Amino acid sequence: MLVNCVAYQDGRKLGDIAKEDINKHIKRPDCFVWVALFEPAADELLHMQQEFDLHELAVEDARHGHQRPKLEEYGNSLFAVVQDVELRGGELQVGEIEIFVGPNYILSVRVGTARGFQSVRTRCENEPHLLKHGAAFVLYALMDAVVDRYFPVLDGLESQLEQIEEQIFKKNTARSNIVALYDLKQKLTTLKHAVDPLMEATGKLLGGRVPQLCTGMREYFRDVFDHLQRIHGTIESIRDMQTTAIQVNLGMINLNETEVTKKLAGWAAIIAIPTLIAGIYGMNFKNMPEYDFPYAYPICIAVMLALDFLLYLWFRRIKWL
Repeated sequence: MLVNCVAYQDGRKLGDIAKEDINKHIKRPDCFVWVALFEPAADELLHMQQEFDLHELAVEDARHGHQRPKLEEYGNSLFAVVQDVELRGGELQVGEIEIFVGPNYILSVRVGTARGFQSVRTRCENEPHLLKHGAAFVLYALMDAVVDRYFPVLDGLESQLEQIEEQIFKKNTARSNIVALYDLKQKLTTLKHAVDPLMEATGKLLGGRVPQLCTGMREYFRDVFDHLQRIHGTIESIRDMQTTAIQVNLGMINLNETEVTKKLAGWAAIIAIPTLIAGIYGMNFKNMPEYDFPYAYPICIAVMLALDFLLYLWFRRIKWL
């Protein structure tokens, strides 16, 4: 579906144009066309390929989707893939944005994400002095917007970890804590897979042999790279804390098992005393002591109870029971 098709010249918006007029505008000096598509059909991509002379390999990647974040150079054009990550209802929703960039055009294709980039378009149109850089500035603005969307996701994952940590020292929560921690680990891995390759790709735009298309935008892409580095560092920090939380939770499980073992051992010792005494008197030997004593039975029971009571008090004192 076509979302927008707008022509710009010398940093200012000329207006919305029809798809059929794209070729006329990209031939004009200091003019570029910005087209936005949402989950386009194959014929729409084919039409854009013909209009902008897109490389067939880049179009094939956009058609099939499920690409890792990357930046590829085809002659004087670029093909970038970024992943849009959103935390919705406690679950991560991952979409994909493919961006084709040339000297006189930029084509953005959204797949699997409902959030558009109207705010990015508004920002660009409100900064004509930067929009004069053409499609390269729009590429920066799109990447910057996607990276900024990672921060709320990161904050949500940090909050989730804090909630789990509050539950670790509560009784009967070990299993649910482990499930929650591994769910958090999966989300962090998903976000990491979106951030790390993009950080590597962005590095190509600010150091070494920078594509000619982006030579005037190094400082801006460095800003995106710095944001990605911050996110990467925070992800690693949360992963370390999550690993520690798992170890603490497993330690709590072992501690609980030790407490149970102590209780069982304590009660076994308490039960063992009357069992021992009753076992001795149950052997029915002829010359057992106190057989002829009239109060032998109640005295024996009293001794059992007294010994058990003393043993119970001792176990309570050493906190086994």
